[in-house]
Amino acid sequence: MTAIPFTQVDAFAHAPFTGNPAAVMPLDGWLPDEVLQGIAAENNLAETAFTVKLGEGEGADYELRWFTPTVEVALCGHATLASGHVLLGHQASIRFRTRKSGDLVVSRTGEGYALDLPAAPTTPDARPDIAALLGAPQPEEVRGNGNGNVLLVYPDDASVRALAPDFAALGKLGNLLIVATAPGVETDIVSRAFAPGAGINEDPVTGSAHCLLVPYWATRLGRERFTAYQASARGGYVGCRLDGDRAILSGQCRTVIQGNYLI
Repeated sequence: MTAIPFTQVDAFAHAPFTGNPAAVMPLDGWLPDEVLQGIAAENNLAETAFTVKLGEGEGADYELRWFTPTVEVALCGHATLASGHVLLGHQASIRFRTRKSGDLVVSRTGEGYALDLPAAPTTPDARPDIAALLGAPQPEEVRGNGNGNVLLVYPDDASVRALAPDFAALGKLGNLLIVATAPGVETDIVSRAFAPGAGINEDPVTGSAHCLLVPYWATRLGRERFTAYQASARGGYVGCRLDGDRAILSGQCRTVIQGNYLI
């Protein structure tokens, strides 16, 4: 048997049993994709992050990939934050090289970590099929970024929390990230995120969703910094800042399980 270090981290977690669980599994070298997918399915978490250390002079510290229980994804924010939490050591920051989202950086902050992700501006995009499948009420605005991500804007916090999506029907639309948002009550904004086509009905706290939320709300609020809460059953707080074409997200992490995965 081969033992692979395994750490389960609650990312964007402000208290026990909050935030989004992710598995972080450092590898000596890449295993076959079908093995990585099998491990992620066995873990049965929203994402499992796999890393391989890069050599000096390569411009990044680790290569990073993410798998849901059913597919490899192009970007996962919370599992990147969790990977930084596990691998930072005594460094102030760590740089991850990814295959489809460029280099991503996790840095220490006073209360946790900051995560540097690409911002994803959206434009108006009529998707009545998706709006109808999220349930009442209807959104005020629907937007997209042309890359399989849909942002639906609702009038208030209560509208987002009341949504009752038809996950089976949404899953048939393909691998989409569907983000519902509105002005918040305790925070500047509130959101929920759904990805049933990727095997995740509702994601607890979604870094990639905030890649869409940050540029939209920075423009609407008229300021670069604001606070966010993702209103899933677990819930999580995210500090948000727009820095040019980057979305800087901040939050805390908690290690909850450590051990070895045996294959």
